[in-house]
Amino acid sequence: MEITVYRDTPIAREHRKLPASVYNLAHNLQARSASGVVYVPIRSMQMLAILDHEECVFLDINYKSWVELAWQSFRAQERTSLDEPVPFEMVIYHPDGVKNRDRLMSEFPKALQLMAEKDKVDGPAKVLKFSAKRPASADKPR
Repeated sequence: MEITVYRDTPIAREHRKLPASVYNLAHNLQARSASGVVYVPIRSMQMLAILDHEECVFLDINYKSWVELAWQSFRAQERTSLDEPVPFEMVIYHPDGVKNRDRLMSEFPKALQLMAEKDKVDGPAKVLKFSAKRPASADKPR
């Protein structure tokens, strides 16, 4: 899937910290993605989060492809353990971003968890048995 997004001039920038559990889960989901991009629907807010290796942008259904706010400049290297929060910069592009910034801090982790549970492989593993015979074509020299 490919989505083109647009940004206005930022109206605010804030330094925040993302809980380690949220940061780690987001990066685990990103690592599972073949493209390195994760699309996370936040149904409770009618928003879509797009996470790539540089940032996480949030789009509101009312503004389609315009970024409402973005989480950027994650500085995971500043932590001394994996359970410490990760400093980042929140950039707000739309006035609704000011209203939604605090709610996103609680709703985004829930949406990530739902996505992780969908992709979770549960149940016993199955071992496939193959015959010990080699196909006739494998025995012929080339």
